[in-house]
Formats: sequence, C-alpha cells, structure tokens
Amino acid sequence: MNRTDARAGVRGVRTDVRVDVLVVGAGPAGLALATRLAEAGAGRVEVLDREQHAGGMPRHLHHGGFGRPPRPWLHGPAYAERAVRAAVAAGAEVRTGVTATGWAGPLSLETTSPAGLERITARAVVLATGARERPRSARLVPGTRPQGVLTTGELLRSVHEHGLPVGRRAVVVGAEPVARHAAAVLRGAGTDVVAMITEARRAAAVPGVPLLTETTVGELRGRGRTTGLVIHHRDGRTGLLTCDTVVFTGDWIPDHELARRGGVPLDRGTRGPRVDASFRTAAPGVFAVGNALHGIERAATAAGEGAAAAAPVLAHLAGVPWPEPGPPLEVRAPLLWVTPNRITDAAGRPLLLRTAETVTAPVVTVTQDGRPLWRRRFPGPASPSRSLRLPPHWTARVDRSGGPVVLALG
Repeated sequence: MNRTDARAGVRGVRTDVRVDVLVVGAGPAGLALATRLAEAGAGRVEVLDREQHAGGMPRHLHHGGFGRPPRPWLHGPAYAERAVRAAVAAGAEVRTGVTATGWAGPLSLETTSPAGLERITARAVVLATGARERPRSARLVPGTRPQGVLTTGELLRSVHEHGLPVGRRAVVVGAEPVARHAAAVLRGAGTDVVAMITEARRAAAVPGVPLLTETTVGELRGRGRTTGLVIHHRDGRTGLLTCDTVVFTGDWIPDHELARRGGVPLDRGTRGPRVDASFRTAAPGVFAVGNALHGIERAATAAGEGAAAAAPVLAHLAGVPWPEPGPPLEVRAPLLWVTPNRITDAAGRPLLLRTAETVTAPVVTVTQDGRPLWRRRFPGPASPSRSLRLPPHWTARVDRSGGPVVLALG
C-alpha cells in the first residue's frame, strides 16, 4: 500500500509500461479520483507519489477536522490512511517513492525510483501534484543563511515525522490559519513563540502570542544558527526580534513544475494549470485536480474535486472529443484568481474565487464583452485565506465564441 516502488527492475534499464489512467500525486484529490475511477471499472488506474508514504499533507496534520460534513472529525493521519485504503480496496495501484521527472510524449511520463527508470504511457494523465509553500529564498528575504529557517511543511515533518527538536524561541511569519497551526505545533514541541508577524492590517491572534500587524521581514541574522529577525513596521519603525527559529507560513502556490515541463498552459492568477469546469487542461488527455490548481484549499475541497473529475475522465476514455479552448475567466484587483478559469461547458460545481485583501460584504459581478452575466452580494467578509464559492448556474449564459469572462468587485 504505502511502499517504495520495486517494479522497474534493473537499475539503468528503462521499463515501458501502459496504463489506462495515470494519476500523479497521492494526496486527497488524487486518491479520491483513483477510488472513483477504479470503482467505475476504468481499467488500470495507477497513482504515483514521490513521498515514501501516500496521503499527502494530511499525514503531517495531527489536528482534527478532516473528513466531509456532518462528521469531519478525523485527525489528518487517519484521514490520509483511510483515503489510501479506499483507493487500494477499489483496485487502484498506489506506488510511492516514484518521481515523475518529465514527459516522453503527450501522454507519457518518465519516472525514477530507487528501483530504476520507467516510461509510463496512459490514455489519460491527471496532475494531482498539490501545492507548496514558497521558501525564504523565493520571498527574497535578505540576510545570512542560518539554520532554523523553515516552511510550515518542513516544521511539520521535523516534529511529527522525524521527532526532531525545533528550537527554543520562534517567530512565525504569517497570520493565516496555517500560521496559527504552526504556532500551535511549535508550542506543543516546547518552543516559545515570541511573535507572529503579518503585512495585513488585521488578523486573528493566537492567545498568548504577540501579533504584529502591518509588519514585514527586513533581514535574517545569525551565522550557523538564527539569532534574530529584523522587522519593519509600515509607519517606518524597525526592530529586532531575538529568536533561533523562523517559520515562513502561507504563500502557497501550486506545484506546477511537471505541468510546465509538459507545456500545459498555466493560469496567471492561480499559477496552476488552466482548466475548464471538467478539469480538462488545454492539453488533450491531461486533467488537473485539487491543490495543483489553486494553492491551498481544505482537504475535503481537494478530495471533492478529485471525485468530481472521475466522470470527465471516464468520458474521455469512452471517446468523447476534447473541446476547443473556450473563453478565459479573468479577475480584476483586488481579486487574485478564480478556478475553473476556462469555459468550455457549463459548470456543475461551485467556482472558487480568492481575493488579495479582506473585503466586507463583497459584491461580485461577472460580465462578458460588457454584458452582465451575474451579480451577488455576499453577507460575510471575503478573506485572503479562504475562497468564496460562486454558484455555477450563470456559466450556462457564457458565449463560447465571445471574449474573456471578467469577475470583479462591483
């Protein structure tokens, strides 16, 4: 089930394999899709994951709240294990320790594992590669390169998977839900969280942890080990926080490297593959689901997308023609992105819409070529850490031969 791949044979000799559906990524979305496809008799369904254990990020999240309503009370590892068991019981093959390194053709992937090299050709390829946090280097934070600088994922692996000590005094950069979870993990590991800092004007605080809003990281200090963090306040003040650990949280982006290598067009907003309402990319036979599309969403949302993608994948296997790219969906500031972001058919699931800043009671408008398609006021605030869910019925009114569909705050 969760095993290192041992099928490829002699090291250095490439093995050619054919499957019906190849799913890259064994997180909530990929496993949910594989379960549905195998149950529906889709043929040989194979799921690859570069990690040594399948299940995705929930494996490292030891808090409750996983699962679908009305009973989302599983802890992350139990939720992940249940998803793996369901896929295997349905007949899907889940292979771990296997990395997809590139494309050998439109629907062929080259992979490597400790056992050797493979070329896998499928009738349909599904990218369920998930999301990753941008590290300190990608955020262009100046200073030295000391130890003790982590992302949330590195923190969770250190504490929950490897049982490693973290540090004595930590600063958490960020204040979204994942940052608050990082603070809880640090405190549970015996680390004093001396501050959480965020560029936002307002954020939810963690009891007992100072929250510095409108604050950015200026520089990291320390040689060998982190000794402090220079911070800049929006009003011009600067300061130094003494610490031996810094955790950069949030700033999630889709893990789009494999899509980019395959020439699959990416959306400028999500930075994931551009897809229609049926999770089809612009590359015939290639689908994308879950957090590979939009950065971080709840595991239940990703799993729901994976399950919903089963019907379009089955239709493709049955010979349904791949549609021509329809009009794109575009957003206007302060909106960040929307997914799906192409219109080839009417959407059957809610669209996800994310904003760059908190907006109280937002009014979302949708137009095409100046023609209004839909408008709604949402009663609650729109938050940068949580997506608005737009009903899909208005997508039936989109002119498939028209210009871009524009979403804005009106």
